[in-house]
Amino acid sequence: MVRERHDVIPALAEVFREHGFEGASLSLISERTGLGKGSLYHFFPGGKDEMAAAVLADVGAWFESNVFEPLCREDDPRKGMGHMLTAVEAYFQSGMRICLVGAFALGDARDRFVESIHGYFAAWRDALGQALVRAGLERKEARERAEEIVGAIQGAIVLARALDDPASFRRTLRRIRAMVMR
Repeated sequence: MVRERHDVIPALAEVFREHGFEGASLSLISERTGLGKGSLYHFFPGGKDEMAAAVLADVGAWFESNVFEPLCREDDPRKGMGHMLTAVEAYFQSGMRICLVGAFALGDARDRFVESIHGYFAAWRDALGQALVRAGLERKEARERAEEIVGAIQGAIVLARALDDPASFRRTLRRIRAMVMR
């Protein structure tokens, strides 16, 4: 039952994941959330843009708590990177759940939400880069490796979905885990 604005966000996220920003009509959003358009506008007076911004903020907050902070705060950087990989595998359901931020980055909505999109990927790259520096890499090499790892994870999501093969996502994470645990 929807009692507060935050209760609507998981359903909104799935609509945007499945249909993209442009394909997520208010009728479809209303159907999937169980809320009439009046209720949706009560919670989100800015309409679909505000809904998408709230979803992106929610995704960002989850990653901040479950991925970025552990990468930065874990005393053992390898343990933090292992935690990141475990969290990412669960969140993306072994590659069968698309990266909503990545989908927005590739679609027409990119320019509307450029700060959220950039912030998400930059925070991930930077947190992972910091962990890699603490694990012994030079700063430049750590940043490049972090970009490579985030890119590999994002690419593995696409490949797993395209091939309907979650094992390909898990194999990529296993290779990344072997690389960062050395």
